[in-house]
Amino acid sequence: MDRSSLFDSYARHVNAGKIAVFERYGFDAVMGRREGIRFWDAYDRDRSWINCHCNGGVFNLGHRNPRIVAAVRDSLTTMDIGNHHLPAPGRAEFAERLVATTDNRLPGVVFGVGGGEAVDLAIKVARARTGRRNVVSVVGGYHGHTGLAVATGDPQYRDAFGADLPGFTQVPFDDIDAMSQAVDENTAAIIIEPIPATLGMPIPSDRYLEGIQEMCRDRGVVLIVDEVQTGLGRTGRLWAYEHWSLEPDMVVTGKGLSGGVFPITATLMTRDLHAVFDTHPFSHISTFGGAEPGCVAALEVLDIIEAPGFLEGVEVLGRRFEDGLTDMPFAVRRLGMMMSLAFPAPDAGMLASKLLYDAGVFAVYANNDTSVLQFLPPLTTTDQEADEIISIVREVFG
Repeated sequence: MDRSSLFDSYARHVNAGKIAVFERYGFDAVMGRREGIRFWDAYDRDRSWINCHCNGGVFNLGHRNPRIVAAVRDSLTTMDIGNHHLPAPGRAEFAERLVATTDNRLPGVVFGVGGGEAVDLAIKVARARTGRRNVVSVVGGYHGHTGLAVATGDPQYRDAFGADLPGFTQVPFDDIDAMSQAVDENTAAIIIEPIPATLGMPIPSDRYLEGIQEMCRDRGVVLIVDEVQTGLGRTGRLWAYEHWSLEPDMVVTGKGLSGGVFPITATLMTRDLHAVFDTHPFSHISTFGGAEPGCVAALEVLDIIEAPGFLEGVEVLGRRFEDGLTDMPFAVRRLGMMMSLAFPAPDAGMLASKLLYDAGVFAVYANNDTSVLQFLPPLTTTDQEADEIISIVREVFG
C-alpha cells in the first residue's frame, strides 16, 4: 500500500476529519522505523523527525528504549497478558515499587490501560468514599476522553457526545478564589494537573497548589493529582507534586509508565480510599489493566528513572534548552523538561508546529491554548542531540 492509498484507507475507515486536516496543512508523515529521539517516514527513508511531542510523555525514554524492549521481549517467552482476576508475581512486585515512590503514603494501586480509565476510577472511588457526587476541575485542563474523565474537560471534548454530566464544574487555573467558591458540601473531589499540558503548561503561582490541598483537608474533599504527563521524571522529580510538597489523596499515572512499548496505567490512593475494594472487590475490573508484560515494562522504566543522577540530569538538560532558546520570539515555560514555547499571537503555536515539522522536528501545539507549542524532547536526549534541536529551533524562528 503506497502513501496515497494508506491515507485514503485511513480516511474511509478510521478518521476522515483528521486526514482532511493533515492534507490541508501538508502533514504527510507515516511513522516507519523509530529509535531514540527520532522516527523515520515509512515511505521515504531519507525523511526523519526528532520527536519533541513524545505523545505527551509516552516516549519519555525515547523510542524503542533497548532496555525496555529487551525486558518485554524476554517476558514474552514465558508469559502473556495474564488474567486480571488472579494474582501475578510481576504485578505485585510492580505495585510495591510504585507505592514506594510515594514514600508508601499511597499504598493502594488499581491498574488500567489508559489515562481516562484511570481517572474514571479515581472519581468513582472518591464518590464512593465521600458519599458526594460533585467534581471540580480546571478550564483548559485535560484528563481523558472516557465517561467521567471527559466530563472534567472542556466542552469541545464532551458536547458532541452528550457527555455534559451533572455535578462537574470547571474553574480557571491558578485562581484559588474561584476554586474556593466552586467547592461546597457536595464536592467529592478536586482533580488537577500540577502543570496542565493541554493548556500550554502554565506554571502555577506560589501557594496555589498548597492552597488547594489545604482546602481539600478543611472540607473533606479528595485531592486527585493527575500526573499522567507530569509524572515519572518529566519535571526533574519523580512526581511533579514533590515540587510543592503536596500529599495528594490520589495520583493518576500512565503514558510514560508504558516505556512506549506496552500500555499500562495506575491509580494510586490512600489506604482509606482503597478500602472501598475491601467490601466491593469486584466492583471495578480492567481486563488488560496490569497486564504482565506491561508490569515488566513499567518496572524497567522505574529502574531507569530511579538510577542515581537521572533526575538531576533532567533538570540540567532542561536548563540547557532554556539557555539555548533565549532571545527568541517566544517565552520558554519550563519545570525540568516539562516545557512549552509560548508565543504572543493567537494560533502561533499551530504555525510553529508546521514550521518545525518542515524543518524535521515534530512538536504539537497546545489544543486548549493554540498560541503555545508543547515542547517535550525525550528525557534521554544527549547534549549533542539537544544542541541539534536548539539549532533547528533557532534557525526556524530566528
